[in-house]
Amino acid sequence: MGVVVILLAAGYGAAAGLLLPRAAYRLSVEPGDPWREHCPQGHRLRGWLGLARCRPPGAEPADRGTAYGPAHAYGPAHAYGPVHAYGPRAVLPAVLTGGVCALIAAAVGTRPEAAAYAALAPLLVLLALVDRAVHRLPDVLTLPLAAGAAALLGLAALLPGSAGSWRLALLGGGALGAAYLVLHLINPAGMGFGDVKLALSLGVALGWYGWGVWAAGAFLGLLYGSLYGLTLLLRRSATRHQGFAFGPFMAAGALTGVLLGGFGA
Repeated sequence: MGVVVILLAAGYGAAAGLLLPRAAYRLSVEPGDPWREHCPQGHRLRGWLGLARCRPPGAEPADRGTAYGPAHAYGPAHAYGPVHAYGPRAVLPAVLTGGVCALIAAAVGTRPEAAAYAALAPLLVLLALVDRAVHRLPDVLTLPLAAGAAALLGLAALLPGSAGSWRLALLGGGALGAAYLVLHLINPAGMGFGDVKLALSLGVALGWYGWGVWAAGAFLGLLYGSLYGLTLLLRRSATRHQGFAFGPFMAAGALTGVLLGGFGA
């Protein structure tokens, strides 16, 4: 049963990850810029979910023997004119989301909170992709993630078999958000306000399993980011005043904490 649950979770995560590239491309803009409405070649993008590919409007099916080659050689996706890719490749978000969901299933099992964590995983991976691209955590992702984490774990608390505390989850969200707010006020250049808002949802996820897990996940997020920054300095790939995307390390620390809490519970 455990192996089946892990495989199902991995399949769900991979499928959800395949829907992220287009959203990651559209959201990866500098602060103050509107979300991207067109691909790099100027074609208008339709929708937010799916692969980062597009075909020029009105493209006709490619005939056999044209510059696009025989239809059977490229498959149905390439049989109807030129398709070009943009943004992140689909493999990375699919592997990341599938791996995260599989790890959650292995640690948490079939307890109700597993579904809550798995449902939040694609949004967290999307945030990491955007932060890595433009060093930004947009409100349109961080705020719904915080609300979703509180709501889904609140629902899990009502179901039989749950192993956490919704009250502690809410307290954990407020505590981690406050801690990151202090860091932001101390060093605004080193800790963005987007990190503060991301900390709200991560604190909720960590607080569910208690203060020990909360402290471990919060510390590991800071540790992972510090080690990465130190590595950049030692390799002279960055200066002391050069920033980097901290959100993925916060998420990795929180994931580690959740896994520890799941196995412990």
